[in-house]
Amino acid sequence: MKRIRLSETLELSRIVQGLMRLASWNFSKVELLNHLENLIDLGVTSFDLADTYGCEEILGEVLSLHPELRQNIQIITKCGIRINEHKMKYCDTSKDYLITSVNNTLRKLGTDYLDLLLINRPDPLMDPEEVSEAFNILYKSGKVLNFGVAYFKTSSFNLLQKYSRFSLVTNMLEISPLNLRAFFDGTIDLCQEYEIPPLACSPLAGGKLFNTSSEEAINICQTLEEIAANWGISNIDTIVYAFLLTHPAKIIPIIGTKNIERVKHAILALDIKLTREEWFEVFLAGLGKSVD
Repeated sequence: MKRIRLSETLELSRIVQGLMRLASWNFSKVELLNHLENLIDLGVTSFDLADTYGCEEILGEVLSLHPELRQNIQIITKCGIRINEHKMKYCDTSKDYLITSVNNTLRKLGTDYLDLLLINRPDPLMDPEEVSEAFNILYKSGKVLNFGVAYFKTSSFNLLQKYSRFSLVTNMLEISPLNLRAFFDGTIDLCQEYEIPPLACSPLAGGKLFNTSSEEAINICQTLEEIAANWGISNIDTIVYAFLLTHPAKIIPIIGTKNIERVKHAILALDIKLTREEWFEVFLAGLGKSVD
């Protein structure tokens, strides 16, 4: 599989496997190990998780069955969101919390380093100097090799980058034909300006794209089906991934499926470069109107 370089110390597979729903997959340890090995054989070696997903210990137990596997994968994780005893979620990008969160993640995963750490959403109380200090400590200790952010708008990104001695290597964004905000709010432009490939979560809009009760989704799917037919394929999800991969920002899709066949649908998109007209057909179907 094609790979994409984010820094001198980090290359990701062109398709990333998301593990947000790993706890609900109901795989045994052996089944999950086999699944990971199958993904690696397909070239999908990069995995996205977060300290709030409840999947770290599950992945760690599986990696303990085959410790050599760690050398062949890239672990992306996120922190900066806490949940209190009242189930209220709130942001915490304090130095102490970031370091504590990373240490907990490393312990649960049974590894001594993370390939990429993302600050999970902008924090209105963020002290960029304090975050930068946490980055320095984590990097010097060898616990985190690269840093980035998730869902940061331009101002928050620039603020943190100004104080960080490390170049932020990505910005995770929600991008799908049903969610085109990143093309209008400046975040895609930001990634292109800094020459950092964005990670695209929920490329199928969390399954909403296939919601037959949504007129918007139905219209998009009709467009996807027409383009898929032109390419001689029946998988419209492949066209969605091709829509993202065709963009010059070098968008990296994160797929959430546990189904290997659906993973192959995403991999097939690597060989499909939509024409400008095809790309705009998908874009305008999602926008629900023509270009003014």
